Amino acid sequence: MTCHDVERDLDPYIDRELPPEAHVAVREHLSTCATCRQHVADREALAGVIRSLPYHQAPARLRARVAGRIRPAWSPPRLLTYAAAAVLVLSIGAGVAVMRNASVARESIVADVVDAHVRSLMADHLFDVRSTDQHTVKPWFLGKLDFSPSVTDLSSSGFPLVGGRLDYLSGRPVAALVYQRQKHTINVFVWPSADAAARVDAQTFRGFHVRHWNRGGMSFWAVSDLNDAELTEFARALQEA
Repeated sequence: MTCHDVERDLDPYIDRELPPEAHVAVREHLSTCATCRQHVADREALAGVIRSLPYHQAPARLRARVAGRIRPAWSPPRLLTYAAAAVLVLSIGAGVAVMRNASVARESIVADVVDAHVRSLMADHLFDVRSTDQHTVKPWFLGKLDFSPSVTDLSSSGFPLVGGRLDYLSGRPVAALVYQRQKHTINVFVWPSADAAARVDAQTFRGFHVRHWNRGGMSFWAVSDLNDAELTEFARALQEA
């Protein structure tokens, strides 16, 4: 996929409207192209500005004039009955659509997290900073991200910190913290999130176990081929640290 192809598909990619194969192709291109990654960041920044703009209702006088020009075609009781039914149908449909979109978005993030984990192991790019000292790893991210990730060493729990790196997930740069459990590598991806849900969510994708939770305005995604029970133990230890 070329930069021209990505530019064509950028808006539906950001809106999660591409078919799965096309979405994966764009994501793989973004992992190697800084220019296109910047285009994604620019589009998302613009969307954030638009969402932050104030909403102004029409003045009461204007609404009254418009309402006065609308002549009901049906009697009021029947009109109210149909209106109530229409609102109910639309509400149910909107609720289903929201749940479906949320599920698709979460599945896409899980796929991105697993892809990034596998890529870090295959491309021999597990570390940008290699250290077991959290006071070395945390300062390394300063100036490289627009947030400061919390970094905790869990050696006392049997999950020592071994380093960190920059990665790219869900259309933005993220912090990747690397932990070890014997011969198993655990990647923890961290980025800001407004979601306050703190419970640990467990999933499995393509044979890898994934744990997700939010804390302190940050979203945490842990992924590894470590067995399910030990990864849950790790997630709880990191969440409570």
